[in-house]
Amino acid sequence: MKGVEKEMSLPAARILGIETSCDETAAAIVSDGRVIESSVIASQVDLHTEYGGVFPELASREHVKAIYPIVEGALQQAHLNIQDIDAVAVTQGPGLAGSLVVGVSMAKAIAQATGKPLIGVNHLEGHIYSAWLYPANASPHQPPRFPILALLVSGGHSELVLMKDHLQYQRLGGTLDDAAGEAFDKVARLLDLPYPGGPSIQKASTNGSETAFAFPRAMLEGTWDFSFSGVKTAVLRSVEALQAEGRDLPVDDLAASFQAAVVDVLVEKTLMAAEEFKASEIIVAGGVSANKRLREKMLTASKLPVHIPPLSLCTDNAAMIAGAAYYHYIQEDFSPADFDVLPTYPLS
Repeated sequence: MKGVEKEMSLPAARILGIETSCDETAAAIVSDGRVIESSVIASQVDLHTEYGGVFPELASREHVKAIYPIVEGALQQAHLNIQDIDAVAVTQGPGLAGSLVVGVSMAKAIAQATGKPLIGVNHLEGHIYSAWLYPANASPHQPPRFPILALLVSGGHSELVLMKDHLQYQRLGGTLDDAAGEAFDKVARLLDLPYPGGPSIQKASTNGSETAFAFPRAMLEGTWDFSFSGVKTAVLRSVEALQAEGRDLPVDDLAASFQAAVVDVLVEKTLMAAEEFKASEIIVAGGVSANKRLREKMLTASKLPVHIPPLSLCTDNAAMIAGAAYYHYIQEDFSPADFDVLPTYPLS
């Protein structure tokens, strides 16, 4: 109960969050680091589908078109005006440079016009803090309890992070090559499945066998790092062999076997790290945390409580940025005059 009491005793603050790190233009308003008063997202996924991935120049142009109405929409949805906000938060990275600059420019303009503090947030810590959030019309859930072992899995990142308190991050390990989400996208292209690869692989695997192909599990013993290039290459070699024999590709079986190989590594290494570092609870976050097989296996295999955000908070959103910013806001001194330099945090 101490963790709950600590959360309940924190000061009140309402933060406007802005997220434009990749191909979603998003704005949200979060109160007290947990309550989502509004969340508005404009996705560009349909625009990038024909390229099989995000086209950076197109993404930045679309952010420019969408950013103002998205921020205005978040305020309207919450029935607030800009002066009701205590601070402005924005994703400062990592992400696409052209996309990030749109969000940062908007956030700086709002902060300068209103005199509100400006808080830069690392995109990855935003994903971690999505586990604290809940909608204003829902009942609050128990917040994660420290120490926490966080598995961050997305298109660009796969890493394990230990948190002993708010904003205290120890990066244990990360991907040495392809991130999990990147591997899903590349294998989906090999199997001629549509972008984005994660949902396509999951859908195809529903009718496939996880044991049809014995794809490798790279555990990289002695480290907390990940490597998914080997399993991706194994899928490629299997596809080439089948095609050389003139056989139709068993897409469902290939998808299911590949997905199982990735999920097994993610779950096993996370549980091993949680035990090694004596974590009390586990967080799984990032775009790949939407994967049904990963969610099911982590919840089933873990003896510790596992926090996995709802699907709406797994992919990029601004509520998670505002949620993370709250803890910076109450712990650090932000001058409304500091518009040119955003703070840097130890996740990358």
